[in-house]
Amino acid sequence: MTRNSATLTAPDDVISSAELRARGITNHAMATRCRPSGSWQRVLPGVVLMSGGRPSRRQRLRAALTYAGPDAVVTGVDAMRAHGIDVPEPPDVVVLVPAARRLSSRSFLTVERTTRPPDAEWSAKLPYAPLARATLDAARRVSDQNHLRALLTSAVGRCSIEELRAELDAGSQRGSAAVRALLTDQLAGAGEVVPVAISLARRLVRAASLPSPRWQAPVWDRCGMLLTVADAWWDEVSLAWDVGTRPRRVDQNAVAAAGVTLERTDPQRLRDDPTGVTEALVAAYTNAAASPRQRAG
Repeated sequence: MTRNSATLTAPDDVISSAELRARGITNHAMATRCRPSGSWQRVLPGVVLMSGGRPSRRQRLRAALTYAGPDAVVTGVDAMRAHGIDVPEPPDVVVLVPAARRLSSRSFLTVERTTRPPDAEWSAKLPYAPLARATLDAARRVSDQNHLRALLTSAVGRCSIEELRAELDAGSQRGSAAVRALLTDQLAGAGEVVPVAISLARRLVRAASLPSPRWQAPVWDRCGMLLTVADAWWDEVSLAWDVGTRPRRVDQNAVAAAGVTLERTDPQRLRDDPTGVTEALVAAYTNAAASPRQRAG
């Protein structure tokens, strides 16, 4: 090897082959280290992980950006997660690169060329697309209607329906029909009703002196399957509260198998019987807290 190899460091242990050569590591030395029995591994063409274990999600993100070059940004679900949106980790990393760049998708990496490269928003020293752009890039790749609704709903609140519509109009129209229908009709129409029911529900939660839940939160099982979109979600006890803000089809068996307690309240009852609703909600929270819990969220 070389005298420099023992002290090599790189962010997240990810480095390009070109950088290794610049530091004095020969191609032969790299090939030796990256053998199946070696201490390094090639995770993408021209990108080396200086450890032999399974790459972490962050190392995959770093490798994708190293491969894609300095103008690349992470988009899609990984970018949504970086913005604090609670959605399951996707199988692939998706990066945006300028349209003039000729790069191929590889392994776990999907490369999308764009004539509208966004300004990067940095989080933990990695560049991400803005939330509206990331959400639309993720949504265009979803075919299941329930999953698509959950994805869009999870972002609304951190960004507005108007911001999502503007991004949709400005961007690629590929795969946009189902997204546009939801933003134009169902989510926007529900927006007139949801604030009333949620406002009443928030008032009752405060009256019950319960911990603050997440509102309009998608709930996923440990395998990343969407269970429901809860009007209120207490992650610490796996309690979902449905106050009827929109029709939902829920697989009760899947919900039960995930260890989730689902409390349903008719929206009219929020107005007519607030005391009864509060008592029922406190009882549901108490029962959920006492139940064996599997991880969902």
